[in-house]
Amino acid sequence: MARAPHGANQPPKIIVKKVYIEGHGGHHGGAWKVAYADFVTAMMAFFLLLWILGATTEKQRKGIADYFAPTLIDTHTLGIGGGALLGGESILSKNKIGPQAGQTSLPQIAIPNAGAGGADTGTGPKGNKKGLDALNAEDRRNFDAMRRKVLRQIEQSKNLSRLASHIRFVPTQDGMRIDLIDDADYSMFALGTTALDARAGDLIGMIAGSIAGSANPIMIRGHTDSVPYGDPRAMNNWMLSSGRAEATRRRLLAGGTPEARFERIEGVADREPLIVKNPSDPRNRRVAITLLYRRGRFGS
Repeated sequence: MARAPHGANQPPKIIVKKVYIEGHGGHHGGAWKVAYADFVTAMMAFFLLLWILGATTEKQRKGIADYFAPTLIDTHTLGIGGGALLGGESILSKNKIGPQAGQTSLPQIAIPNAGAGGADTGTGPKGNKKGLDALNAEDRRNFDAMRRKVLRQIEQSKNLSRLASHIRFVPTQDGMRIDLIDDADYSMFALGTTALDARAGDLIGMIAGSIAGSANPIMIRGHTDSVPYGDPRAMNNWMLSSGRAEATRRRLLAGGTPEARFERIEGVADREPLIVKNPSDPRNRRVAITLLYRRGRFGS
């Protein structure tokens, strides 16, 4: 029988040492905080994106997208510029693109074309010179068709055929101007008033029907002769020309012309006479209805 150490008849003592290893800081660790912060940041970015989508127009959103996703050229990968200080070129070289620019993979982008234009030069998907020319040509065709239609209707009408000499179509840089002109034998308005003659009202109504299908803005300008009033404080040619332009607008409106198409209504009194040598000539009394070119040419 074996003896215990030190001569004592007792079993040896066994000592157990427990070692606690804390994983990632235990209860007070910071890893979860980092993950939570990432989650909150992602949620903030998500709600910011939703706000941007709801508070901006399509054009603004495209601008924001282009700002964060620019088109860059990797010059090293494409072989533009070389890897040395001067890209393998002499300091006196006029080549500003890189060594042997003609052998790069993007010669059509990197090499100037010496100003040579093609068939589509100056064009773009939204508004370009070609599109503008086409728009103006379409307006001119519409103006001519409207002119022929009105003249044909006047010839076919017994009531309005006498007014054929009182209407004139004049192409201008702003569009097509329709002049309704008085003479010594006939006046579109009662003398000194803004009351339309019955036949003149029918004529303006016919014009309203002829331009109903177009989208061109409309300008109306009233003109008078230089015959003064007895008391210019009570009535004068400025008031008369403006009132006749407004009366013409109301008749076009009654004929079906949308209110939104009227762009300018104005009176210029006797300041723009048709018969310059005789400002008192009755032919200077007139109303000009101008169909303006569409916004592709005039306006922002």
